[in-house]
Amino acid sequence: MDAGERAAMAGHVPVMLGRVVELLGPAVQVTAEAAGKPARAPVYLDATLGLGGHAEAMLRAHPEVRLIGIDRDTTALERSARRLAPFADRIIALEHAVYDAVPDVLDGLGIPAVDAVLFDLGVSSPQLDEAERGFAYSYDAPLDMRMDRTQSLTAADVVNGYPAAELARILREYGEERFAQRIAAAIVRERERAPLESTKRLADLVRAAIPAATRRTGGNPAKRTFQALRIEVNGELDTWRRALPAALDALRVGGRIVVLSYHSLEDRLTKRVLAEQSADTTPHGLPVPLPEHRPRFRLLTRGAELPSDEETTSNPRAASVRLRAAERVREAPGAGVPPESRRETT
Repeated sequence: MDAGERAAMAGHVPVMLGRVVELLGPAVQVTAEAAGKPARAPVYLDATLGLGGHAEAMLRAHPEVRLIGIDRDTTALERSARRLAPFADRIIALEHAVYDAVPDVLDGLGIPAVDAVLFDLGVSSPQLDEAERGFAYSYDAPLDMRMDRTQSLTAADVVNGYPAAELARILREYGEERFAQRIAAAIVRERERAPLESTKRLADLVRAAIPAATRRTGGNPAKRTFQALRIEVNGELDTWRRALPAALDALRVGGRIVVLSYHSLEDRLTKRVLAEQSADTTPHGLPVPLPEHRPRFRLLTRGAELPSDEETTSNPRAASVRLRAAERVREAPGAGVPPESRRETT
């Protein structure tokens, strides 16, 4: 482990660690058979493994747990593999994949279902801290922002190649930026002089494009633009729309999921999907709930849980996190029924 990696590990503080372990714990506690042997080793899927802090805590807390780790960042996978080496005999696989590939990963491993799932969304601390990754407006670096550096699209490709209208849409939808049109127009004017290739140049341009009165409050005015570009480069929202339902389908009855979101777009999507899955869908007007329309999940949190003041003081990057969790309470309608038995009759 080199000096940079040691520094990354030392500075890595898993967000809401105790609460995550507490919420997922009941799903991975082993029930013993009469002979006193474990009935089945529970499987924990960390779909955004990062540096492996949450995974390490789960493995330490639950000696029977087996781990599947997924991450799109090859550097993070290499580092977490070294961190988790003491648990090598309990690691099923560490996979280089985007988190919407959960069904393919599980199919490839021959695992039909898992007991616990964690999604820790957003950009990781090493990605922010390593200037060359181009995520942070506080460093001057190439406009990159790729979580998976094996993909081709970069932030420089977006700002230099997208039409003004598309840039404005991305800034407005993904960054919730009020001045999206002004910033997009400024980007187009600037790139006609020379391609935009550095984070500092883009951050300075955004600052100049925003009215002076607005610049005085709300932190760095480039924050929303950088968020929007990062989401576009990594396809974060489209990926999340696919990933969350797939992960819910992969849980056994009694299995639990925890989601850590860092901006309102992710959290709203998480809230909507979990609410839908935890609702009774019996048609209105029927006197009793229909069994096949009972909720598939129950919510484990009342709304979104926030980090404690103590945590945000010691780890400022936790300040924006929102935690939601749910437990699977029944199979999907028709699960386990042969296909021919589920055919509609006329």
